[in-house]
Amino acid sequence: MPKVRTNRTKYPDGWELIEPTLRDLDAKMREAQNDPHDGKRKCEVLWSIFKISHQKSRYIFDLYYKRNEISTKLYEFCLDRGYGDCNLIAKWKKVPNCLL
Repeated sequence: MPKVRTNRTKYPDGWELIEPTLRDLDAKMREAQNDPHDGKRKCEVLWSIFKISHQKSRYIFDLYYKRNEISTKLYEFCLDRGYGDCNLIAKWKKVPNCLL
C-alpha cells in the first residue's frame, strides 16, 4: 500500500503572532469582493480591494523592515504564499529621490 502524502505545510516560528491579522485582512478581502456594486463604476469597486491588498503588504513590510519583529524565513514564507505583494514591497524599499 503506498504512503499517503499529506499537504501539511510547516509554518515558520512567529506565524502564530501574525496569523490573526492576516486572517482578518483575508476576511475583509472576501467581503470586499462579494459586496454588491450596484451603481458604482468598475474602478470604484476595485478601490476597496486594492486598499486591503495594500494593507496586507504594508503590514508585512513594516514587521520585517521597520520593526524587525519577524524572521527572514517567515517573511519569505508570507511572500511565497501570496500574503504580500513582493513588487510593491520592492518599491517601498527603494530610497526616494528627494532623500538623495
